[in-house]
This record gives sequence, C-alpha cells and structure tokens, in this order.
Amino acid sequence: MTESTVRVRLAYGDHGLEVDLPESRTTVVEPNYAAAADDQRELLRRALRRPVAGPALRDLLGPGQSVAIAMCDGTRPQPRHLMIPAVLEELEGIIPLDDVVVLVATGTHRGNTDEEIRAMLGDQVADAVRVVNHDARDDSTLVSLGRHGAGVPVFLNREWVDADVRITTGFVEPHFFAGFSGGPKLVAPGLAGLETVLTLHDANRIGDPHAIWGICEGNPVHDDIRAVVDAVGKVDFALDVVLNREQGIVEAFGGTLSPMHVAAREAAKRLAMRPVSGRFDVVVTTNAGYPLDQNLYQAVKGMTAAATVVKPGGTIVCAAECRDGFPDHGSYREVLSSEPSPEALLASIAARTRTVPDQWQVQVQARVQSLANVVMHTSYLSDEDLAEAHLSQTEDVADTVVRALHAAGPDSRVCVLPEGPQTIPYVA
Repeated sequence: MTESTVRVRLAYGDHGLEVDLPESRTTVVEPNYAAAADDQRELLRRALRRPVAGPALRDLLGPGQSVAIAMCDGTRPQPRHLMIPAVLEELEGIIPLDDVVVLVATGTHRGNTDEEIRAMLGDQVADAVRVVNHDARDDSTLVSLGRHGAGVPVFLNREWVDADVRITTGFVEPHFFAGFSGGPKLVAPGLAGLETVLTLHDANRIGDPHAIWGICEGNPVHDDIRAVVDAVGKVDFALDVVLNREQGIVEAFGGTLSPMHVAAREAAKRLAMRPVSGRFDVVVTTNAGYPLDQNLYQAVKGMTAAATVVKPGGTIVCAAECRDGFPDHGSYREVLSSEPSPEALLASIAARTRTVPDQWQVQVQARVQSLANVVMHTSYLSDEDLAEAHLSQTEDVADTVVRALHAAGPDSRVCVLPEGPQTIPYVA
C-alpha cells in the first residue's frame, strides 16, 4: 500500500515551494501564528508616543537638532515603508528633513542600490530624506571610540555619532548566535567598523555554547554588543517590531533601548520558539523566503535552526532560492572553499590569531555540516557552486527526504520548518 502524504508549503523565494511528505512520519513545526494589527501605522504611532520605558520620541526633540535613523539593510524583512514614515511623522514641525539622515545598517554586507532603497522605503521617502549606506570598510566614515566590553575596539559610523538624536528601527526574532536580532544590533554590528565586527564575531565568542538562538544574557556575542552600545552607541530612542509569517506587524515596542528590547524579545520568543519531543533523522528547513533566502550566506540561519533538532549524523535539507548567489561580494565564498572539509575549516578557524570577514558565518555553517549531512535546494546555485561550500544539491526535496528516511530505518521521522529560522524548535 502506498503511504499517504501530507503537502507542506515551504517559504521559498517570492512564491513558495510545495512538497509532499510521508504523513505518518512528518512533524511540521511553525511559529505560533498571530494576525497583523488591523492598523499597523497606528500601532507604530502608539509605540513612539507611549514607549515601554523613557520619554516619547517627540519629547526628545528640539529645534536645530540633527537626527540619524538606523534601519536594516535589504537582507532583512523589516517593514521600513511603515516604520521610517512613522518616525518622520513624529519629527514634523520640529526637525526639518534636511537635518535627517537615514543610515542603512549594513554591517559588513554590501550597500543597497538606489532601486533597492526605493523598494524598501517608497519613492516619496527616498526623495524626501537623505539615505546613506554604512560602509564598515571606509575608515574615513568611522570614529574610533576606544575599547569596551571584553576588549572590543569600537569604531562607529561618524554620522551616527555626530547626530544630536539617534533612533534605531528594526525587528526582533531569534538569532542563531546573537540570541535575538534588533535592538542594539542596529548599532553594532549594523553601524560598526570592520575591526569591531570581526572582534564581536571572533571564533571564541561564536564558538561559545551560549552563543545560540534565544539567549542574550550570558551570550558573549550579545553581552559585548550591549556593552559597546551602552558605552558609546548613544541610542536616544529605539523602535522594534515583531512580525508574523506574512511579515505583518504583530506588536511594536518603543523607548529606551534596553527595556524596549527585553519586551520585544519576550514577544518574539512566544511566537517563534516551539518545543518538540525529541530529535529527528531528517529536518527540512528554509530561510523564510525572500528577502531572507536571497543568498547562501543568509541560508546558514535556516541550517542552524534545523541543527537544533536533527540527530547527529542525520540529514538537513535546506530550501533557499539564493538569487544573489553566495553572494560574491565579501570573503564568505573564499573562506568557505579554503579547506577540503567542514572539519578542516573548524580546525583552521580555531588556529587563527585574527578573525577575517565572514569567518563567523563559515564557522557556524561548518559546525552544522560536521553534525549532519546538509543538502540544498536552490534555483540559482549550480552543483559545482555548492560543492565549493562542501554541500550537495537536490532538485526534488520530497524524494531526498524519502530516501534519507529509508536509509535511517522504519522508525525514522522528519521535522519540517516551513518558515526556517522564524521558528526555532528545541527539545523539551
């Protein structure tokens, strides 16, 4: 008798990907769904005017001040088209737009093009306010601010440091080695110099067992991010949102950075972290669709979410479109292909005295690949491309899953994370 199947829709690119899997062996783990607010603009307005802690944004403003607003870059699904106008609305009548700069918190990523910025913000905002890509490698745009935390050399964006009022905008979800996104990460690494980012993401910090999803306090990466931002980041007001799977705003939080971020993290945890009864022989994951799955570098997050519940020696199948390739900017591809195996990469990274750009992503990926067999499904990377990354490719996700289950035995099971890292499973 043919085994009955269940159809699961995976978040993949713009349009999704449907796969049929053995019903009796399949466990689907998704975020706790919450509908977006009926009036998302009003939700943002309330967060700006009735903050979690500290004064309302408008009460921080005065005539003659300059304002810098940090926002996520194009690899993040932040609803910038709603959040930035909401902030600008609070400035009306006090701060002219000529005195405002929106800084794209790229970290070490490439800058966004004018076309991408217009897609993120809309033409009206892009034409009305100056938008600048942060460049971690351009020393002329950075200010040295000493050492903070556990010896972190701090270089931050000059326009951010020089502004009279500094506002972060972001969204909060579990992060694969920093605990949670949003909050202080908009400043460091978002607006930090390369040396700062490399130190925050060095092998010792990334390799710590507490540098993982859902942990901030006691996580050496997040502890030092907070220490840097508390000392010199100068955040006057922070605005974060929590999103559902359609990237609609479920909740919004504003105010003084630290208490605001704690409240947003608790909301994100309720939505995104789900218990399971045990580990699985096979885990199917994604990177939550576009824009999060636009390159292999970002897809490491989906792999890492799967690694939390895969059995040692099991199989992870990661469906990520990767329309932007590895990508080819930065050193991720070079570092990833510099050794013959994931185990050799981990040994090489551990032996280095200096962190190199993108090493942290490679380190995390190599750690996952040393735990499980990782198979990719992409639309833009060739088999040869993936072989450089010590990965294989499948055109048929369902067939690969069935074969892996068969090889693992009659009691084998598969877990599916249709939204990838927007759902973090953990063994209860």
